[in-house]
Amino acid sequence: MIERIVKERRSTKETDISLELCLDGSGKYDGETGISFFDHMLFSFVRHGLFDLTMKVKGDLTVDDHHTIEDTGIVLGSAIKHALGDKQGIRRYGSSILPMDKCLVLTAIDLGGRPYFVFDGTFTTEKVGDMNTEMVQEFFYALSYSCGMNLQMKILQPSNNHHMTEALFKSFAKSLDEATAFDPRITDVLSTKGSL
Repeated sequence: MIERIVKERRSTKETDISLELCLDGSGKYDGETGISFFDHMLFSFVRHGLFDLTMKVKGDLTVDDHHTIEDTGIVLGSAIKHALGDKQGIRRYGSSILPMDKCLVLTAIDLGGRPYFVFDGTFTTEKVGDMNTEMVQEFFYALSYSCGMNLQMKILQPSNNHHMTEALFKSFAKSLDEATAFDPRITDVLSTKGSL
């Protein structure tokens, strides 16, 4: 099996982000974004998708958390894209309906190369911990377009904002793990076009 480990870096006047991602890991997260709840969500993503992620993130948090979270999404999406290479042998599609207490969320992914993002859900507080809830949608939007991923997410049964956010990150992790997994029956790429 090919080694799917990549390093990515993005440096602007607003953020400086470097990371190493392994798609075939064991759920290890080593990083600090300066936003404690966002770190908790990234660890949930890594643990439940069984990825390994090491990150160094410096952002203009004196302004707010927008640039840090959005740019982390851009860099992580780019890392996923590059780790997949030509996508030969992967399942391409992944989905997960995930419960967390009363909350229930749905995530569906297509790694076909055409970016699209749909989010259907409403938060009822401005923040969860030190993270703005509006940044959940912005993070996944940035990640999906940077990766070239069709990503659709829906909160089927709302609950408290912490659980909704965490369920979305975990459901995304399970969906991505499924979509990036190899299937021995797929000897090229899963497309009638012959490429993704």
